[in-house]
Amino acid sequence: MIYDFLIVGSGFYGAICARELTDAGFNVCVIESRNHIGGNCFTSNKNGINIHEYGPHIFHTSNETVWSWINKYVSFNSFVLRPVANYHGEIYSLPFNMWTFAKLWNISLPEEAKKIISEQAKYITNPRNLEEQAIALVGIDVYNKLIKGYTEKQWRKKANTLPKEIITRIPVRYTYDNNYFNDKYQGIPIGGYTQIFDKLLNGIEVRINTDYFTNDNPQYNRLIYTGPIDKFFNYEFGRLEYKTTKFEHELLNKSDYQGTAMMNFTDSETPFTRIIEHKHFEFIDNPKTWITKEYPVEYNSENSEPFYPVNDEINNNKYLKYAEKARLHKNMYFGGRLAEYKYFDMHQIIELALKRTKEIINEFN
Repeated sequence: MIYDFLIVGSGFYGAICARELTDAGFNVCVIESRNHIGGNCFTSNKNGINIHEYGPHIFHTSNETVWSWINKYVSFNSFVLRPVANYHGEIYSLPFNMWTFAKLWNISLPEEAKKIISEQAKYITNPRNLEEQAIALVGIDVYNKLIKGYTEKQWRKKANTLPKEIITRIPVRYTYDNNYFNDKYQGIPIGGYTQIFDKLLNGIEVRINTDYFTNDNPQYNRLIYTGPIDKFFNYEFGRLEYKTTKFEHELLNKSDYQGTAMMNFTDSETPFTRIIEHKHFEFIDNPKTWITKEYPVEYNSENSEPFYPVNDEINNNKYLKYAEKARLHKNMYFGGRLAEYKYFDMHQIIELALKRTKEIINEFN
């Protein structure tokens, strides 16, 4: 059998492409190198608790089309992300807001916080890297306690060598609002994420434990590839760099461990970056609890999962060469975080995949 489309990867991008193309009448096969579908959004139920196996995924969007689309596949609870920062036992509110500044400086008014930050950052006129950008945004005190250690652990690089754009994703508020996201809609799928992919891929041939590069692939006319683009081209222009993480899951015989879904450890001495307590994502009443410690580890393209692109100038220039080569391949489509070497949130991937599949389908009309 010759498939109209072979799709490599069963995360949001691949699964959406598979669903939309199948509904349009195309014959599709999805292959997945892992032993499960859903990519990094995969959740497994253990002891009645849905475990985010590859780190926490909080769905958020202000896009009405995306929100309407995903609600066809799952219902959401009212979870709002309000992470906590732990610096040597001192607890601070994240993202950076007046609760953070009030505890740090014993102040209460926005103008007081602005004055302190302005004074601490006055020598930063043109931020060139993450360290300078962070100090310009929140001052040296916040940077030293809540950014520097966490960031350098997470990226395994000095903060003054990282792109300044990384820190601009984090909100800074001069209000007592500690909701991490600014989007209109936010929540966790009731029952976990995996059910979404079960529904998206229902009736479609899916082969797990199937590596595009080492297994015999089915015959196909067109390819949609969502894996690392440098691997697809056999690292012709050099290997792209990614941030990766080791997850240690642990079942504890207690009803609550840390009282919050996410606690970041911002000092440099603690080896892990954060602890996730999964039951708090879905307000589960359970005598046991599952926690996950996240350890940054060195990325190795041969045996590591690539999670986040390191979008510095060197890597971006390499990617542009791969992207140009990809454009020359007829009947091949490259999409998603790894294939486009860009950090996408879930709602952005959904929007992108729906748009791209519509364009592909229109090519046949």
